[in-house]
Amino acid sequence: MAHFCAKSVSAWQILLYSNCSTAPNPILFGVPNVRAFFKYWLPVMVWMAVIFTASSDTHSYEHSSRLIAPLLYWLFPHISANSVDWVVFIARKCAHVAEYSVFALLLWRALHRPQKHHPRPWNWRETGIVLLIVAVYAASDEFHQIFVPTRTPRVHDVVIDTLGGALGLVVIWMVGYWRKRW
Repeated sequence: MAHFCAKSVSAWQILLYSNCSTAPNPILFGVPNVRAFFKYWLPVMVWMAVIFTASSDTHSYEHSSRLIAPLLYWLFPHISANSVDWVVFIARKCAHVAEYSVFALLLWRALHRPQKHHPRPWNWRETGIVLLIVAVYAASDEFHQIFVPTRTPRVHDVVIDTLGGALGLVVIWMVGYWRKRW
């Protein structure tokens, strides 16, 4: 926040500059916050939109099986229909884990953003906040599926999504641990 000095300054200077000295600061007040938003929070919001659109009709079981099943029948001509259904099911659940793992990584990065020349250690409180946000967003995503005719909301998908988020956080922790050791 800008601090005010004793000399007379216009309201424009107060809004425009981050401090008042004899020579105006060339860095616009608030621009670092805009940059931080675009660098840290915009990717989170874009990924949330990706997850939301993945809950639409075009990404339902019927549509994904239309992509995976022909590929499986082409690769394995004698595969049974039950096996194809099982592979489609596993692929869809792996997609849940992957998308929420990325979501947790992006959220953690936004909340834990490092400061210049001040590396921040692992923080379990931030980790818990990220996991809570992941779980709440997963639940809201399943709630959204109530209103999509070809989708079925499932509690176990919320659990799978939250475990995907936890997996992403474990990866971050392991990378940090590995960096410290070497």
